[in-house]
Amino acid sequence: MKHIRHAARRALPLAVLLPAAVLMAAGPSAASESVGGGGEPREGAKPTIVLVHGAWADASCWNEVMRSLQAQDYPVVAASNPLRSLSGDADYLADRLKSIKGPVVLVGHSYGGAVITNAAAGNPNVRSLVYVAGFAPDQGETVLELIARHPGSHLTDDPGAPVPTALDAVPLGGGPEETDLYIKPDAFSDVFLSDRLDAARANAMAASQRPANAATSGQPSKGAAWKTIPSWSLVATDDRTIGTENLRFMAERAGSTTVEVDAPHAVPETNPDDVTDLVLQAAHGSRPGLAETGAGEQAAVLGGAAVLAVAGGTALVVRSRRV
Repeated sequence: MKHIRHAARRALPLAVLLPAAVLMAAGPSAASESVGGGGEPREGAKPTIVLVHGAWADASCWNEVMRSLQAQDYPVVAASNPLRSLSGDADYLADRLKSIKGPVVLVGHSYGGAVITNAAAGNPNVRSLVYVAGFAPDQGETVLELIARHPGSHLTDDPGAPVPTALDAVPLGGGPEETDLYIKPDAFSDVFLSDRLDAARANAMAASQRPANAATSGQPSKGAAWKTIPSWSLVATDDRTIGTENLRFMAERAGSTTVEVDAPHAVPETNPDDVTDLVLQAAHGSRPGLAETGAGEQAAVLGGAAVLAVAGGTALVVRSRRV
């Protein structure tokens, strides 16, 4: 009798300790999935954010977004987009992506959206696409076709003009596509910024713009990664470069998780916090879920073991009392 009672006394702590030990065993996996939790995330727990700029800009347009993401310990790459041709730029980015280990959230602004749409194809590490006032072409579509789909772009006031009227064409000495395109300085604030920034800053951006080769807008897209990869889209409601209705059309067609922001086309410059928020949504959505990592199954099994342990311990105590 004394022996049974002694066993019962040990059984109650065991009934408490065993579930605790089981939950502790499951704990690191759950903690490693938490951002900003008490424990340090395991190496590679957060995806690498790859930011791709578009035409008439460079990687510095992401500076504020990049600082915000890095402050939350996300690894960030602000890729340099050559702006030479859609196929060449996409191949360049695809090679850059191959050097990045682990999951990737791929973010494209403006023409950079067309580049990520092609570069992501066939790369299993790309978990999310984020279009920031960006093109999301279907296979066979060109950037020029998408701009002309709905009114709203201020790039030209003459649809029949060989070169959009807001652009300066600079021949490079080759064939007809060997031409660089710049936004005219006196049109830059209207077309790119919707007159949202002061004149001094707008003039500086116009003076330092990187040109896009004509092949960037005339080449058809070879892929449409948004058909197989989850996407998020930021629609700038005062976009005078692509046109707001064109952005809405592409976001809806892609089935993107979409936010609309009162902003011009150059939204990374004017509304970096809105861009950062959307990128973080995509980053959280792109991280492997418990079911994907197997942690959910493990937690379910261990949780079941904990319940059985409690039940078994309780049964043992009841039995000892009856004896």
